Amino acid sequence: MKVDVKTLEGNPMTADAATEPLGTALRIAPAFVASSPDEETGVLTEIRAEYRHNEGEYVITSITTSALRPDVTVKTLRQHTATSPIVAAAVPHCLAMQLDDDPGTPWRTVSDLTSADGRLIPRWLAREVVKRGARDARMDVVEIIYGAAALAGQPPVRAVERELEVPYRTAQDWITKARAAGRLEGMHYAVGRQADG
Repeated sequence: MKVDVKTLEGNPMTADAATEPLGTALRIAPAFVASSPDEETGVLTEIRAEYRHNEGEYVITSITTSALRPDVTVKTLRQHTATSPIVAAAVPHCLAMQLDDDPGTPWRTVSDLTSADGRLIPRWLAREVVKRGARDARMDVVEIIYGAAALAGQPPVRAVERELEVPYRTAQDWITKARAAGRLEGMHYAVGRQADG
């Protein structure tokens, strides 16, 4: 999905906009504006969202739809409000991390690291943390995947399962261990609830 993510001031979203600490090693942008064109329906959807600590995720505060072509009807504009995929695509732009423990290491957004096929974690890294069992590296990866999913209102266990190609129970266990280690502070997901329809 093509998505343009900006700060509320209209600047391009960068790691510098991610100012709020999250978990043990992440920072997030406190709010964002994301827009996504749907060429098929001819509708541009723009959402504004803000991070709410008590909910542990980004909450949509406004939705605007606009016609991209003159043949788009009011009915099409009303029916085209699927914002979940836009939030899910925007969150990696709003989530930042350092790739090294050195305090001088620059922060990078998760979207900077995302592969061309849309994976948050490169396959080689996923295989490495699964195979080698490097506890800290595995917890780092679980924190990133969980954070990106939970902040977007998507099921984090499924995200860990998919990204790391592990069984559901293994993903659950690793998330439980990451939470016990304090790595998922400020990130929540209410089971059975989706961000929107």
